[in-house]
Amino acid sequence: MKLMKLITLLGLGAMVSACANIETATRNAPFEATPAVTSASVDMMSFAATGPATAPAIDAPQAAASAFHITQINVDVPQSLKVSEANRYYPSGDIVWREDPLGDRHDQVKAIFQTALQRGADTMTSGAPVILDVKVSRFHALTEKARYTVGGVHSIAFTMQLRDANTGALIGEPHQVKAALKAFGGQHAIEAEARGETQKVRITAHLADVLRQEMASVGFQTPNLGVMQAANQL
Repeated sequence: MKLMKLITLLGLGAMVSACANIETATRNAPFEATPAVTSASVDMMSFAATGPATAPAIDAPQAAASAFHITQINVDVPQSLKVSEANRYYPSGDIVWREDPLGDRHDQVKAIFQTALQRGADTMTSGAPVILDVKVSRFHALTEKARYTVGGVHSIAFTMQLRDANTGALIGEPHQVKAALKAFGGQHAIEAEARGETQKVRITAHLADVLRQEMASVGFQTPNLGVMQAANQL
């Protein structure tokens, strides 16, 4: 059923975009093993395995007003999440990540989250001290094939829970966040890389901003990214 839904969604997308030209890279598509960091990988992995140390700075949004001061962040990327290394437009799996060398993808995703969330938390320094627990359920960046042709959506989902830093008592209910982000493709992706805006950089900055919004009264508003976003939610 999921396959039929995906085929239907992609068919609808093709109908509305039949006149659009696919933006294709003008050079051979290399594997993005060690890209620079811009806003998606932040300082998570000490930038050692995530990209050059001279990644361009990205202006952070104004710190959101928050009643809490995050003093500790715990990130869990369960080993039960399936990793896919298949170079297809839309591979199956819970984790699709290519901008670090082959290795433990669970640890790499955890490092990205840890860096990004810490960056977001650093802008909130007043309020009651709390601990933030995050459990990742999906981290779908782009494969090489999608990155250098059609682009797509960075489909990221996690659950967050606040606890009192002094007593450990839960604050509120666990809250699921779907932090989708438009992913660059083709020539646009190549030009972004030349500026230092790798997938990791953009995702890191995005997750930092998502946390700021979640800790504010408004919360993160999931954008409407069309057919590809719908396909990622099947």
